[in-house]
Amino acid sequence: MPERPEKHRLPLRTLVAASIGNAVEWYDWSIYTAFSVYFAAAFFPGDLALINTLATFALAFFFRPLGGWLLGRFADLRGRKTAMLVTISLMAGGSLLIGILPTFETIGWAAPALLVLARIAQGLSLGGEVSNASAYLAEIAPPDRRGRYSAFFYISTGSALLIASLLGYALTALLTQEQLEDYGWRIPFVLGGLLGLVGMWLRRTLTETEQFEDNRTKAKALKNPLWLTLSRHPKAVGQLVAFSMLSTLCYYTFFSALTPFAVENRGAAGTDVFLALSIATALFIVLQYPMGALSDRIGRKPQLLVWSAATAVLIVPLSTLVRPGLVNLLVVFGVGIVLYTAMTSIAPAIMSELFPTELRGLGIGAWYNLTVAIFGGTAPLVIQALARVELSTAYFWYVAVGSAVAFVVIRTLPETRGSELR
Repeated sequence: MPERPEKHRLPLRTLVAASIGNAVEWYDWSIYTAFSVYFAAAFFPGDLALINTLATFALAFFFRPLGGWLLGRFADLRGRKTAMLVTISLMAGGSLLIGILPTFETIGWAAPALLVLARIAQGLSLGGEVSNASAYLAEIAPPDRRGRYSAFFYISTGSALLIASLLGYALTALLTQEQLEDYGWRIPFVLGGLLGLVGMWLRRTLTETEQFEDNRTKAKALKNPLWLTLSRHPKAVGQLVAFSMLSTLCYYTFFSALTPFAVENRGAAGTDVFLALSIATALFIVLQYPMGALSDRIGRKPQLLVWSAATAVLIVPLSTLVRPGLVNLLVVFGVGIVLYTAMTSIAPAIMSELFPTELRGLGIGAWYNLTVAIFGGTAPLVIQALARVELSTAYFWYVAVGSAVAFVVIRTLPETRGSELR
């Protein structure tokens, strides 16, 4: 009687160790926009306090490509584990600094200057985190299960966002507006710094990937590696930029920009916004693994095509429902974020499959983060600026056009389901 093949067992301890560190990174990054309406006046004087606070958010994004380039190359030379320890240290340190910073009233312009420095450190950190965590998950996965392993990246991200959203809901429910603006906004930043210590402790247990070890010498021999990503892999760079553009717009629209926009410009209650976002984020987490497993069966490309086409068609109608009322907000966040899982569940697999191992950290880090800087960091600022001149609908048409462009480019992607990493 033939032996039955041994059932594959997920290395949950390894996946959780890598992913929890990533969760800390995204928690620290997301609470900035979620609580920006409450701490803006603490650092910037005048009527443009929120705009200046969101401009600081956007500025940090332009350090993400630098972080992606430096820390991505560092990971290709020194290893994914070492690079991921560096990124979480920078992120947690920046979060703790923001949480304890004196206000403008206390130290004047030194307050926004230090805020900017903290955000720059976090921008450098997250620039390296996405590429290195993505590469790590993809490189430890069997070829026929890379979608499943990749799902843990956004399971951790979604968990971090859910914690941030629930914390926002709790604080807005328990504290008055005055208390939130006085000290309540500091609580999530200090917690982020403490969570960073937990993430560092967990990540120290990770082992380096065989893919990295086998290609370490090849990576060291490369000259001008950033140029090589363009000269040897121009199509891969173009494809990465296109689908990352839409992924970025979706992420920062639903998880960042809509929160202050709904409260400040559409009159929605903060508790309703945070509750709707929390419910949708819980769905987002639950769907990651099934969608990753689905891609291992039917392929990556069909999921990406459905996501980009549906977003192009639905984003503008959904924007009309951003108004007071929990049910309206549940529809907006629920539909948008559930569609987004088709992409997020397989993002590390897709990006890692575009580049060879010796260029993977740098290739993803530099071009993904440049795209995020242009289209993501500006999203909250753009939607607020357009709302001030009563042109908020234009922002959602902008996302729709980005979706259509991504759909066209995704059609050129090869199907990589089950393929060996180069």
